[in-house]
Formats: sequence, C-alpha cells, structure tokens
Amino acid sequence: MKLLRTPDDRFVDLPAFPFEPRYVTIDEPEVTEGPDGPGRLRAHHLDEGPADAPVVLLMHGEPSWCYLYRHMVGPLVDAGFRVVAPDLVGFGRSDKPSEQDDFTYARHVAWMRAVLIDESGLGLSDITFFGQDWGGLVGLRLVAEHSDRFARVVVGNTGLPTGDAPLTDAFFAWQRFSQETDEFPVGVLIDGGTTTTLPPEVVAAYDAPFAEEAAKAGARRFPMLVPSTPEDPAAADNRAAWESLRRFERPWLTAFSDQDPITKGGHAIFQREVPGAQGQPHTTMEGGGHFLQEDVGPELAALIVDHARRDGVAAPA
Repeated sequence: MKLLRTPDDRFVDLPAFPFEPRYVTIDEPEVTEGPDGPGRLRAHHLDEGPADAPVVLLMHGEPSWCYLYRHMVGPLVDAGFRVVAPDLVGFGRSDKPSEQDDFTYARHVAWMRAVLIDESGLGLSDITFFGQDWGGLVGLRLVAEHSDRFARVVVGNTGLPTGDAPLTDAFFAWQRFSQETDEFPVGVLIDGGTTTTLPPEVVAAYDAPFAEEAAKAGARRFPMLVPSTPEDPAAADNRAAWESLRRFERPWLTAFSDQDPITKGGHAIFQREVPGAQGQPHTTMEGGGHFLQEDVGPELAALIVDHARRDGVAAPA
C-alpha cells in the first residue's frame, strides 16, 4: 500500500475554516511506502472546544471531508461541547492510499477505531454521535462494537445496509459513474447534493484534498463498498452490527432531510429496530439535500444540542 499526502498549501485560507489540523498516526502493516515510512498511516481530525467537555463526534461521508461540518463546529463549541470531526482515510487531510483495492469496508472501520476509540488514539467515551452517508456506515459499526462508549446517537441521510434488501437503479448508476467516468469532480458532486448553489470557492475547498487523480482512489471506491448482495464481504459484519443496535437503549434520534432522494425513507428502519429510538422526537430536516450539513448546518447543530440536553447534559456555567 502506497500512501499519498496532500500538501498543506492546498488547505490555506479555505472559506470559513479557521480550525487547527490535528493528527493521529496509527499502525497499518500493509503500508509499504508513505510520508512517515512503512507501517505508519496519519489520519486528520478537528478537535475543538475544552478537552474535558462532553464529546460530539461528527463523521462525514462520500466524497466529502470534515470541511462539511464547518457551519456546525462553532455552535456546538459555544454550547459547551468538545467537537471531534475526523477525515476518513483517503479524504481531507488524512493520508490517501493510492489504489482502489487498498480500500475495504473493514479497513475503514478499523482505521476509525484506531483513531477514535483505541487508547493509543483519542480514546473517546461518553460520545454524542452524528453520522451522515458513509459517516454512518462506518460510525455505526463503531457504535455497535463499542456501545459503552456512545451515550446517544443522531443519524441523518445514512444507513447500515446488509445486502439483503435491493438497492435502487439510481445507486447502481452511481456505482457505474464512479468507475467509468474519466473525471471525478468532487466539489461539483457535493454541490449537486445540496439544495443551494455553493460558491465557487467552497466547491474548490471540497476539491482541495485531491491534488492528483490517484488521491481520489477512496472517493471512487466507496460506492463499490456498499453491501449490495447478501454475499458481500461486509454483509455479515453489518448484520452482526444490527444485532447489537437492536439492543441499544440510549437515546437515538433520526434527522433525515426532506429533499434527499438517495436515503429517502432510510429513517424508518432505525425508528423501528433500535430500542433507544422509541419515543424520541424524530425530525425531518426541511430544506436539506443529501449534504444537509451544507443546507441546514446550524439547525442540525441545534438539534444535536437539544438531544444531549434532553438526556441530561448540562449547559456550561
């Protein structure tokens, strides 16, 4: 596995993104060549707010990076939280394996476990979790495996597929596009997943992590990793995760957008299957597209704060 690292100057003066980069370097035996040498992989995260404050963990999906949460970090910190927002490996300021075959669902989960859960990483606990898109597909696996670390959950525009239910024609068209298109215009794709038109400088900020085509290997690979058949390599692990989530009794809220055709109706299985979702004030985020963080970010941040407050998290003095 050969790692690429996006030059720091690609991230200078990004709009509304004043946050200090932070890194966790993890062991990855498959790395044969990279900026930190064999066996070492560096992952980036934001870490804002007091170190001893209750943690809100925000996980992004495909093909975005933690820049997606720039409108939410400030309000959450102002409400008294420590906000952690990682870049998945292959995205943002995290190292990027250069070949699509380097990426598997299991590796994405293992990499984030090493960064967020393991004591050699951040060792987070008492977490309020929010995940969207692949942030949910990866993050909910951690919730299932380490449920004692997660105090409450909010999910929006995501899922945890097992391959037992058919996926849509639109999804398979997306898979084909990811593999067949000559160009994979990350910023344009994100702009197309919002209900508003993003300014050119914001579109450029989403493109910033991808200084070369090889750096997009993870972005191109993600659509192919969604379990689409019962025999998919990740299907059994996701079924096991669902068995754990069916025992999860801590507060669980759904906040899906009203204008996301990709995940429309995906809230229902969480409301039906997760005990902690029973009796919660589930919300439809009006005016939100697939990337609801762009369209209704401050409203989503307020919803997360309210969810934690209802569960007894006190406001700062």
